[in-house]
Amino acid sequence: MDKGIGVELGTRSSIDMRNSVVVDDEEFDGKEASLLRIVETFLRLFPIGLCVTALVIMLKNSEENKYGSVAYSDLGAFRYLVHANGICAGYSLFSAVIVAIPRPSTMPRAWTFFLLDQVLTYIILAAGAVLAEVLYLAEKGVPSAAWSSACGSFGSFCHKIKASLIITFVAVVCYVLLSLISSYRLFSKYDAPSQVNNYSNKDIAYNG
Repeated sequence: MDKGIGVELGTRSSIDMRNSVVVDDEEFDGKEASLLRIVETFLRLFPIGLCVTALVIMLKNSEENKYGSVAYSDLGAFRYLVHANGICAGYSLFSAVIVAIPRPSTMPRAWTFFLLDQVLTYIILAAGAVLAEVLYLAEKGVPSAAWSSACGSFGSFCHKIKASLIITFVAVVCYVLLSLISSYRLFSKYDAPSQVNNYSNKDIAYNG
């Protein structure tokens, strides 16, 4: 009888230990998911201020002096930057509201965020890259084409371009991090390849 009771108690204790480990893992996963959601929400909210600031700076960027006048609407690159920042600000607000609400992460939702984050990242990155190229040409000019530097004549205009460019690239960093998070959320839903299948494939190849 004593041996039977001991075996039963040992079995119960081992089961209890396994259950406690499972509960601890679930609590850890829950805390990790909650922390990830907080970080993701912040990364989606932060670019709103950045994009709006860069947009407003560019919209108000104009200068007039004895050399003439220049405004953001004179070049397509500046107009593209304004539109890109506006689109990204709207998307950041919309996605932050959705992410902040706790709900089960389904596969369609994970794919949607993954694709949209990728698209918006390339949109804002392209805007920053084009603006950087235009700013470089405005500062350095093209001596071979007898194109002098424009920033020497419109210094205030170029300074505002620099400020808008720096803010835009900070937003780009946020979107890159968001792309990594959405990629992690999506691909973590897929199971890793089974080792049994790998071993069986190796055996088949070896026997063949």
